[in-house]
Amino acid sequence: MRIIQIIDSLDIGGAEKMAVNYANALSNRIEFSGLVVTRKEGELKKQLIKKVNYLFLNRKSTIDIMAVLKLRNFCKKNKINYLQAHSSSFFTAILIKLTLPKLKIIWHDHNGLSEFLSTRKSFALKLASFLFDGVIVVNDQLKIWSEIELYCKKIIYLANFTTLNKNEVSVTNLKGKIGNRILCLANLRIQKNHFLLLDVAKKILESHPEWTFHLVGKDFNDDYSRQVKELIISKNLSDNVFIYGSKNDTTAIINQADIAILTSHSEGLPVAILEYGLSKKAVVSTEVGEISSIINNGINGFLVPKYDKEKFFVSLLKLIQNETLREDMGNNLHETILKNHSEEIIIRNYLNWI
Repeated sequence: MRIIQIIDSLDIGGAEKMAVNYANALSNRIEFSGLVVTRKEGELKKQLIKKVNYLFLNRKSTIDIMAVLKLRNFCKKNKINYLQAHSSSFFTAILIKLTLPKLKIIWHDHNGLSEFLSTRKSFALKLASFLFDGVIVVNDQLKIWSEIELYCKKIIYLANFTTLNKNEVSVTNLKGKIGNRILCLANLRIQKNHFLLLDVAKKILESHPEWTFHLVGKDFNDDYSRQVKELIISKNLSDNVFIYGSKNDTTAIINQADIAILTSHSEGLPVAILEYGLSKKAVVSTEVGEISSIINNGINGFLVPKYDKEKFFVSLLKLIQNETLREDMGNNLHETILKNHSEEIIIRNYLNWI
């Protein structure tokens, strides 16, 4: 079996991380595993292992003939069977299939706005699905949507998985007091709802001012980002809430934190939750997407309704005040991830489906 992953960029994000994870995992299990980046390289390139065959297309426009020919030659030379296209990269895969009809396309849908699928623009995707040989989705809502909207009916739900980067070089040092750090690993995007985080941070500042919040994720320097930064100042949180931008040493960053959170109002199955669990961190998260399939409220973490800052605050306060509870919940979440979301289990199911 000879499979390549296709992704538009290697900026740090959920879909990008999963493209790298699949390429790495398959490199030890199949004859040929490759990763093709169409538009932009990024920090995640450093996480590729040496056995993965890598190609950067440097696509300059939607239809870049030179990029298409470059990928076509790569596929022919390496006798590729399957193109696994992540998110919007399906368009590039379609262009290749039109020139090499025997190639099979697997579309991997990572849509994080699973609660808003009714507003999804799907005309081009629906047409493209005539040429899909299979579809992978990362939550049940996406599976239902795909079964209704797409022409390809070979659809499987495969949960996200992740691994700890054993060769990671620690670069980032979190600010604040050791033992009193709360981490949110999420790009500065509107669905991540950092506004809820700041409301909770304000309440924590009043009750436990020694605790600090650390926001790690890509900063797009857009209106949302500016609003978040302005609120940090207006709420007098500059000494308690810190923004770091995109970082590649996420394992080291998580290990510096004592509690991990997500405040999103929409998700699929966030890789951050898996990374928190692998590092045995106690978690408070909003109950969105497939997070409830991982976190059992009160057992291996706390789940609260989205937008509910009071319940989020109360749950976070329980962890702040009880170190033993933090340790127990972190260990329980770690066991859950190993049992249900390990690389071994997901890749075995994936290969059986292929």
